[in-house]
Amino acid sequence: MTKYIGYAIALALLLAAPHFVYPVFLMKILCFALFACAFNLILGYGGLLSFGHAAFFGGAAYLTGHALKVWGWPTELGILFGALCAGALGVVVGSLAIRRQGIYFAMITLALAQMVYFFFISADFSGGENGLQGVPRGYFLGMIELQDNMNMYYFVLGVFILGFLIIARAVHSPFGQVLRAIRDNEARAISLGYDVDRYKLLAFVLSASLAGLAGATKTVVFQLASLTDVHWHMSGEVVLMTLLGGLGTIPGPAVGGAIIVTLQNYLASGPLSAWVPVVIGVIFIICVMSFRRGVVGELREFIRKSF
Repeated sequence: MTKYIGYAIALALLLAAPHFVYPVFLMKILCFALFACAFNLILGYGGLLSFGHAAFFGGAAYLTGHALKVWGWPTELGILFGALCAGALGVVVGSLAIRRQGIYFAMITLALAQMVYFFFISADFSGGENGLQGVPRGYFLGMIELQDNMNMYYFVLGVFILGFLIIARAVHSPFGQVLRAIRDNEARAISLGYDVDRYKLLAFVLSASLAGLAGATKTVVFQLASLTDVHWHMSGEVVLMTLLGGLGTIPGPAVGGAIIVTLQNYLASGPLSAWVPVVIGVIFIICVMSFRRGVVGELREFIRKSF
């Protein structure tokens, strides 16, 4: 009951937030929150540490931007196209990477993601170092103008809720239970007759698709796809968001994403603007040393012990 009350309060706050906070800033938080939740599906529940998720986030961003700007597709179709392409790329990367475990898995995903990065930096349609600019927001269902920030905010909120519900359903399904079993004891899961590689690949593809959904939505919000979206730094940031918010918790990565984006936004305009990476690094160290469950994990443990 406490969990559902918390979700209801969070939804009410999100619905009212754009009347008090700059909507574009809130939309950025929602996009990265969805990205972190998608990454948590494979790290928190599958035990797979990927350093290449920026390939799906940024790849979908570029492909959606191209579909909207050059091909003139409707906004919803362009975002769906980006998410599906990210899923297809996830099939390729996952099929190669899941054959290995641990650091080898992480390095394979990083290497393949760097290949994607160099593809977009040299491709003709991507705009090179300038990025893909001037992406139109268009209309939702051909009627609601998304150039208006309030309309765009509620559209992004709807995309985030949809992605969040997909992740929650996957985690609480028999598929999610098997995924946890593989994370905790892969050898035992194999002995029980589960096709471990198939489950890990399915989780990886679902995570890649939702990461692509987040990246595609971000392109529509900012009307821009840049090399930052596919850089390995982005893969590192999503790891930080997930660990800071709470690894293996459903709302934790969203909270971690909100914290990191907020820090980056407000520190960048202050006296510590040149020290933003250092400040975030210190926060990460404190998180790992002091509260390994993350913000949400520690809060849940406190409530459990108190009540």
